[in-house]
Amino acid sequence: MTFSELGLRDEVLKSITDLGFEAPTPIQQEAIPYLLKSESDFVGLAQTGTGKTAAFGLPLVNNVQSGTRLPQGLVICPTRELCLQISKDLENYSKYDRDTQVVAVYGGTDIRRQMTQVKSATIIVATPGRLVDLINRKAIVLQEVQCVVLDEADEMLNMGFKEDIDMILRQTPEEKNVWLFSATMPKEVAEIAKNYMTNPLEVSIGHKNQGNQNIDHIYYSVKEKDRYAALKRLIDVNPDIFGLVFCRTRHETQSVAEKLSKDGYNAEPLHGDLSQAQRDNVMKRFRERTLQLLVATDVAARGIDVDDITHVIHYQLPDDIENYTHRSGRTARAGKKGESLVLINTREGYKIRSIEKQIRTDFTVGKIPTAQEICGLQLTSLIGKIKDTEVKEKEIEKFLPAIFADFEDFSKEEVIKKFISVEFNRFIDYYGKAGDISTDGGRDSRDRDSRDSRDSRDSRDRDSRGDRGERRERSDRNDEGKTRFFVSIGKRDGLNPGGLLRMICDEAGLTSSHIGKIDVLPTFSFFEADDVHTTKILSTVNGANYEGNQVNVEVTKKKAEPRRSSGGGFGGERRSSGGFGGERKPFGDRERKPFGDRERGGERSSFGGNRGGDRGGFSGGRSSAGGGSRPRRDSYGSK
Repeated sequence: MTFSELGLRDEVLKSITDLGFEAPTPIQQEAIPYLLKSESDFVGLAQTGTGKTAAFGLPLVNNVQSGTRLPQGLVICPTRELCLQISKDLENYSKYDRDTQVVAVYGGTDIRRQMTQVKSATIIVATPGRLVDLINRKAIVLQEVQCVVLDEADEMLNMGFKEDIDMILRQTPEEKNVWLFSATMPKEVAEIAKNYMTNPLEVSIGHKNQGNQNIDHIYYSVKEKDRYAALKRLIDVNPDIFGLVFCRTRHETQSVAEKLSKDGYNAEPLHGDLSQAQRDNVMKRFRERTLQLLVATDVAARGIDVDDITHVIHYQLPDDIENYTHRSGRTARAGKKGESLVLINTREGYKIRSIEKQIRTDFTVGKIPTAQEICGLQLTSLIGKIKDTEVKEKEIEKFLPAIFADFEDFSKEEVIKKFISVEFNRFIDYYGKAGDISTDGGRDSRDRDSRDSRDSRDSRDRDSRGDRGERRERSDRNDEGKTRFFVSIGKRDGLNPGGLLRMICDEAGLTSSHIGKIDVLPTFSFFEADDVHTTKILSTVNGANYEGNQVNVEVTKKKAEPRRSSGGGFGGERRSSGGFGGERKPFGDRERKPFGDRERGGERSSFGGNRGGDRGGFSGGRSSAGGGSRPRRDSYGSK
């Protein structure tokens, strides 16, 4: 089948030809003819890299009509990077159509400029938070939207955008088409289809939630203290690696990237603490392949659409196994092969079995390469690069007599050894003193030791996911296993339940399944979360910034229901200096410490005191299995 057989307009077909598209992918073959119809609610389940953007983007551009001044198409996606990528693709699809104007709307940039741009938009690509902001400011009207696309729907729900999505869809006409695209199909995604669609066509490429079959999944079980040393070995054993390293939290992401950089690797972090300009610069370098390794959080890496990523390394597994599919889907795009490498400690074996069930693919048990294996592969790679190097005869000719004279006392073998050693000595020095990293890779022992723990945890996870959509509406819930937290901001600071949920999930690296009831009051708020994440929440959410307000969080031991009062807070006579009113203690009988005096679990920022500016170089000593300082590589891609 060709694109000309799908029913697209000539202007769209011409842009496809310019882009070099040859034949539609399976999801495009199924989706495009159906989406060109006037009534076409649709659910598409396919992995990243299968052509989903073109599957909805081409018919969306094709269906734009002339003669209207309001937006006709709306694409909602979870992150800024994905928003920019989709808008760029839609602009390419519509470059021969003067009636189509694509505008990207996302946070972290000047909202006033976006308020002006959306006035001329026929298709808007937006992140939920910024779109809600524009709607509340009455800067955008969605009354003539004919089609709403929900891209990466499962990830938007994981990030806590459900309330925002509901609010946005209420602003659109009742008679519209809703196209939902997702890599996985959890219960919450199915609920969207049920609530907002009428008899949608569901197309699944492969089994639901099935992973990309072109990806080799390998796990390495190591002791926790060896995790970073093992990461370096996995990088070194793949000399031509161009990859992503995933961590759970912003702090861990920054820490790992700094360690790699100090140890001579061409690596940079990507996380929410970076400014938009810093994020754009990092992504520009990564797309141009002058940056070899991108160390990222799940949220920041959404929307990374970069070709030829060879490896995805999971420095830590995600909390939700659905996110593993999104992570690993960054490699093996457009039919190419890729590897997804996972580091686990000896107590995390049950997680691998859960992922195997989810993606319907078996993992291979890997063994951390020895120092000798790494040196051998690096030497072979170096020799290959030398043999493939182009010799610029004319440019070098005038220097050769002096060079030959310098080497006249050396044999051919000695010259080769010298040139090889210039590059190779650093690996000999680096790994010469390094011992091997032991792995606990036996599947049978892993299964025996963790079967009971895995089964009980899987049951709890299923129950948690099943109740996730009702949690905030239930007042008679079971609080066992939950910790209640006090938050120092409330409605008067612009906070709403969805915003608080997003902030917690983003800062602490959690998903909405870990969060319980949320109460947002006028000047402060409460939320509940799983006990096991208490330390993480206190150490990461404290000091976060929400729309210009610094957020502080404390654990509460008793619930304090709000009283009606003209002064806000808990009622009673308010103190002149603020506080909670009267002599009443808000958290039962405990003594409440001022925010500034309590322990906050260490410094949040890892930028050395300058979180938003120029980071400059890295400093400090190095600790690794190899000992010594690993010489810095030349810029990747210079071969």
